[in-house]
Amino acid sequence: MSTAADTPIVGGHLPVGDKGLKAGAIGYLTNIVIGVASTAPAYSLAATLGFVTAVGGMGVHAPAVLIAAFVPILFVSLGYKYLNKADPDCGTTFAWTTRAFGPWIGWINGWAIFVADVIVMASLSVIASQYSFRLFNWDAGANSTGWTIVGSVVWIALMTWICYRGIELSARTQQVLLAAELVILFAFSVVALAKASSGILGGSIEPRLSWFNPFDLGFGALADGVLLGIFIYWGWDSGVAVNEESESSADGPGRAAVVSTLLLLVTYVLVATAAQAFAGPHFLTANQNDVLNALGGKVFGSPWDKLLIIAVLTSASASTQTTILPTARTTLSMARWGAIPGVFGRVHPRFLTPTWSTLGMGALSAVWTALLVGLDGGPNGNVLGDSITALGFAVCFYYGFTGLCCAWYYRRELFTSVRHFVLVGLLPLAGGGLMFAIFAKAFNDYSKAGANYSQPFLGIQVPIVIGVGGLLLGVPFMVLCAVKFREFFSRKTEVAPAGLLDAPVEHATDHF
Repeated sequence: MSTAADTPIVGGHLPVGDKGLKAGAIGYLTNIVIGVASTAPAYSLAATLGFVTAVGGMGVHAPAVLIAAFVPILFVSLGYKYLNKADPDCGTTFAWTTRAFGPWIGWINGWAIFVADVIVMASLSVIASQYSFRLFNWDAGANSTGWTIVGSVVWIALMTWICYRGIELSARTQQVLLAAELVILFAFSVVALAKASSGILGGSIEPRLSWFNPFDLGFGALADGVLLGIFIYWGWDSGVAVNEESESSADGPGRAAVVSTLLLLVTYVLVATAAQAFAGPHFLTANQNDVLNALGGKVFGSPWDKLLIIAVLTSASASTQTTILPTARTTLSMARWGAIPGVFGRVHPRFLTPTWSTLGMGALSAVWTALLVGLDGGPNGNVLGDSITALGFAVCFYYGFTGLCCAWYYRRELFTSVRHFVLVGLLPLAGGGLMFAIFAKAFNDYSKAGANYSQPFLGIQVPIVIGVGGLLLGVPFMVLCAVKFREFFSRKTEVAPAGLLDAPVEHATDHF
């Protein structure tokens, strides 16, 4: 396995990698921006924080749950860091698990990334559509099935076009959207904490250190809260999926992945603490469908409450774009490895972006969103809510395999130093194990009647149908591909070359 892609100079411009992508087009800081933006911090908090406080036995410990949920995420991010050093392939988990565990495990992990990204596109684009209408006080449009579908498809088309036009345009768009989002969230936190400390609000409570201690919670409440927390953190790995277009592709994106998770932790704990101190957990639970929108007028007052609408809008739209980016690059990589039809490996000769993979992801997302919203009775339908729950199964699946893959691929290097054993073996392995444990816990919880929004389908709970069913749907496609692409499915497993962990890498420069 090489430590860097071959990047020949073409036409005197930036070098082009072996998959046709524009190498060195973005810097280390942009990797971080893409990683943070992909999680949609404002949207994730608006959609999830109230559900965390609603967990039985949670009380005032929502910040503690966000800290606990961060632990397996951090461990898995170490796996991304060291696997990316070995192989900066835009297919990420697909490429790495193919090398370590073989083509069958690799293919199904590529499918899991694809499934997760398609599932979440409906929720993201619907939020972007609704908040666009709410920004202009058009609640009728936000609650209309037809207009919500139109707005969602327009947002998907716009973000698909940006992704198609080039990685630099995508990066600049992310910088603007994320900057606006984080500034607004920080301003919200400062104002909310200041008003809470003044004592002028009846529902305000003083923050205490016990809020941040996961061990003050019972196991059941902690486990259920962590299930929700995983959704809040998911998406930071998008910054690694653009590794072949990054400076210092073997080093920068992997380091950025770890830094992204740390920035998310600070952002989430700060906002959750401020929201809870300002209004109390009961208010958050009562407004769990949209916590930030409910708090906007109370914290900022009119017309500044529009700022939180803008924050959620920029969050959802940015994440819509950064969900298309990794999906297109995963399928591009799979095609270039000979695992799926070669048409998905085509790259635009001018923009140097995946063509069929990008446009195909946009078109499929638009169809999926329209069907889900249209058949579910509107933009606030129950199946749409259950699709967010379902997303966790695919996420835990490929995150779990990434953690295991790191330890297994580097197994001959783990005992060369204590540092290697802990950072490259023990922690990624623990992260992978925790992800599979969360998968099992989620399957048990969401299989129960009454635990979900919508009625069962053929006796099976809808999150199971969408999440686990989506993963299983990949099996027949994988079998068909195995018949057609025999060379790929005949690949042998690999192990990290001796000394790879200690091999020097070119450091990324700190500019966009």
